[in-house]
Amino acid sequence: MATLYLIPVPLGPVSPEACLPPDTLAVARRLDHFVVERAKTARAHLKAMGHPLPIQALHIEELNEHTPAAAIAPLLEPLKAGHDVGLLSEAGCPAVADPGAALVLAAHRENIPVVPLIGPSAILLALMASGLGGQRFAFHGYLPAKEPERSQKIRELEKFARRDRATQLFIETPYRSAALLDALATTLAPDTLVSVGADLSLPSQWLKTRSAQEWHAKTEAVKDRLVVFGIGE
Repeated sequence: MATLYLIPVPLGPVSPEACLPPDTLAVARRLDHFVVERAKTARAHLKAMGHPLPIQALHIEELNEHTPAAAIAPLLEPLKAGHDVGLLSEAGCPAVADPGAALVLAAHRENIPVVPLIGPSAILLALMASGLGGQRFAFHGYLPAKEPERSQKIRELEKFARRDRATQLFIETPYRSAALLDALATTLAPDTLVSVGADLSLPSQWLKTRSAQEWHAKTEAVKDRLVVFGIGE
């Protein structure tokens, strides 16, 4: 039986050699079948990784948030035919906050071996560098974009962080990062800790952990940057 390899990719415009170990790159270079979140991005990643084949010669299928459940099983056919397959996300680790998890579960149901490879995860990098509790944590993806739902969710996560002593992690798109940081600063209790990690693993990386009150009027630091936020004690 062939193997489904989970291949991480860089979190931004940086050389793959800067954040991916040689063994991960070696696997990516020897495969010619891939399931990816977005074909155009995947081709760019594979070219940057130094894939020896012409990119147009690779077999690339898409799996994203719009893929119907009925289309998952056919993506396993190359594996059943004996071809190893690589699963790639848009950025970071596949199947973590990523629709590729559906393919991984389908592979397990068919007793197809699944091998995760080493590479960057923005979620874990943010947690590692935050200084917040790492024994218990939860990731929530994106918070609501509009009020009052956003503030209600922030208060709910603060309650979880205090009750369970568990760090609460979430992300935001670059164009809403500043607004979310402002909402955190004004909604949370003044002494609640807020960690802000921007452009993780990239040359422009920036990460600070401060109390909510210390983040007032400091939203420019995250404007137009991809950010992982954390709240805790």
